[in-house]
Amino acid sequence: MNSSFGTDEYIEKIVRTHSKRLLSASYAILKSVPSAEDAVQEVFIKLITKQPRFNDAEHEKAWLLRVTVNISLNMLKKAEKTDLLGESELIYIGSSDSLLLESVLALPVQYRTVIHLYYYEGYSIKEISSILRIPSATVGTRLARARKILKKELEEEGDLWL
Repeated sequence: MNSSFGTDEYIEKIVRTHSKRLLSASYAILKSVPSAEDAVQEVFIKLITKQPRFNDAEHEKAWLLRVTVNISLNMLKKAEKTDLLGESELIYIGSSDSLLLESVLALPVQYRTVIHLYYYEGYSIKEISSILRIPSATVGTRLARARKILKKELEEEGDLWL
């Protein structure tokens, strides 16, 4: 699968195939479009410099998402220490429900991340467990807690979602 690794065609294909997904995942954590773009750029640089071997397209996608989440979380930690991130921009790639979007973005980062990977990326609890390198039970607990928070929030706003 990596026979053309590093070629312009390979890089263009990876960027074209995964940019939107990675931007969404990063934005779910950072809540800033410029910061998410920086994180994704760092992911692609890491891909080019590390040149990992992938078994298939799903392995490639999971690796890119794992690196995106890790880089975004590191950026978030650094930003919280230095207050580098600006106000949240209410733009979420692929989302049209602004109340739901605001509610998801208001969740703590560990809940935002699993909600994004589960609902927006379509990963199973087991797959999220592998991507985030946490136990499946933890993923399930975070999803349940996030759903409970979202349900309460949306019921209060009169826009029941769950």
